[in-house]
Amino acid sequence: MKKIFLSTLLLFAVSTGMMAQQPVPAPEQTKKIALTGGIAHLGNGQVIQNSVIAFDKGKLVIVTDASTRPDLTGYDEVKITGKHVYPGFILPNSQVGLMEISSIRAMSDNQEHGDINPNVRALPGYNTDTEFQATFRFNGVLLAEATPTGGIISGTSSVMEMEGWNWEDAAHSVDIAVHMNWPPRMKREFDFATFSFSENPNKDYDKTVQQLDEFFAASKAYANQSSKAKNLKLEAMQGLFSGKKTLMLHADNAKEIVEGVRFAQRQGVPRITVVTTTGAYLAAEFLKDNKIPVILTAVHDLPERPDDDVDMPYKQPFLLTQAGVNISLSHEGMLGGARNLPFYAGTAVAYGMKPEEAIQAITLNPAKALGIEGRVGSLEVGKDASLFVSDGDILEIRVSKVSVAFIRGKLVTLPNKQEELYERFSRKYGHIK
Repeated sequence: MKKIFLSTLLLFAVSTGMMAQQPVPAPEQTKKIALTGGIAHLGNGQVIQNSVIAFDKGKLVIVTDASTRPDLTGYDEVKITGKHVYPGFILPNSQVGLMEISSIRAMSDNQEHGDINPNVRALPGYNTDTEFQATFRFNGVLLAEATPTGGIISGTSSVMEMEGWNWEDAAHSVDIAVHMNWPPRMKREFDFATFSFSENPNKDYDKTVQQLDEFFAASKAYANQSSKAKNLKLEAMQGLFSGKKTLMLHADNAKEIVEGVRFAQRQGVPRITVVTTTGAYLAAEFLKDNKIPVILTAVHDLPERPDDDVDMPYKQPFLLTQAGVNISLSHEGMLGGARNLPFYAGTAVAYGMKPEEAIQAITLNPAKALGIEGRVGSLEVGKDASLFVSDGDILEIRVSKVSVAFIRGKLVTLPNKQEELYERFSRKYGHIK
């Protein structure tokens, strides 16, 4: 059994990417690797205090306690005693790879013209040269859902790995969800004259719902035709009715969440996930009874309703989990802030969630919501070896530091532009240690 140390892997990761503007994509795994002695957070609520995590050809082959003394003959052993091992975090509902600088139209490819565009696929528009990839994986986010936005039906999303030469390399799970924005009954608009929000009835609500009803009816009728001219929009909807794709229902108000879910159920859609901000806790019982997963996009935020507690976004993950709802955490706003995904989970812990529940909210739960739990989301034999090692608790901003990361067994580089700028200006002002 050959033994190597974590510092060796760190040196390789740094040397292959530090001086390049974009980290060089990693080669495929060629040697068996075993991480020994670490505290393994499996992502399913379980923790192994003295673990052995081994993988070969990009797949996990051993996940056990060191006391079982597994045979590691032929493995390169990496001792990570006292460090923490996690499954790669998963960021759902993101525009990574589709948007770089939002103020420059030519650098944004996340939205198409028109209201109903299920045929718009995020996959071929994904840019692997984005600087967000390296920034995300520096905090353990190794997979993200590239998601179109805008309109009533925005398009079809794919889950991408934060690694690869092109979108074909980076694609993890292709065309897994169709995103639909349920129309609000009240439109919330900002008045610059009074510098405040006002709510007014949405006059187009009934018209939009009728438009959706007609489109879903046409999609189902299209499926039943024996011979037909190919219609790209209707073709893209077919996976929803078979359960191959998930309907991502974007709705914020509790009443709209209920209306949107019931609409999808009437249309015969078996897989529904709600994407929302701070309104889900008011529909918690309905969501639990209907077994609807929820993706919360705003944890570090202010409440939207004046009668909400000021810390409602912080404690909503706990309230929903306590109510029996499967919740995942995501990010809303400027894309760069999505790197704070583990710290959103840390905030949820501070407001009531158990640490392993919070880790599950950014690993196994989003994998289930996206329908990819068979491959990722937890450290289990047979799943992808997409994982990372942190020197401290990854949820605690003061001690979290990802020291090594693997995507399907590939050792990926961690340095990124933000770290490079920190090092540069630390030297300039004499604060470097």
